[in-house]
Amino acid sequence: MSLKPRFASVALIGLAVVLALAPGCSSRKKVSSAAQIEPPPTESTPSAPPSEEKAPPPPTETSNDRLSMEDAFFDFDDFSLRQDAKSALETDGKYLEKNSGAKVVIEGHCDERGSVEYNLALGEKRAHAAKDYLVSYGIPATRLTTISYGKERPFDNGHDEGAWAKNRRAHVVSK
Repeated sequence: MSLKPRFASVALIGLAVVLALAPGCSSRKKVSSAAQIEPPPTESTPSAPPSEEKAPPPPTETSNDRLSMEDAFFDFDDFSLRQDAKSALETDGKYLEKNSGAKVVIEGHCDERGSVEYNLALGEKRAHAAKDYLVSYGIPATRLTTISYGKERPFDNGHDEGAWAKNRRAHVVSK
């Protein structure tokens, strides 16, 4: 057996491997280099600003109106409205009167004491007490939604009366 046919076979196999891999490599280079090159903008086509630079649409409510939304706070194990809670809800009612298209969610919250089930029920009663007060103020019930979070979303994570007092609330949030 001569070396010439063996060398030719090895050379042909090597050439086949090179040709098989060459198109894959060259196509990858073309894709990556094309992706990196952007055509320059033409003078006839104005370039749009990048999406990060676009300003968000202006809010429909002023920041002062948003700050006027107040929480109604409750005593321990109670869902009756205190006088300060009524005052807070009157402020919210004025906001809702002024912004007739606004809809709100009234969230009922509790402190960490008591079971999950008990606090969900108490939070629901607090949210409904706030809603009922706003309806009696003249706000249509169709603009008010209630939900109870019980003790699951505390405003203050502390474990003392100061923290608990902040967590016993009806929190009014615009939709």
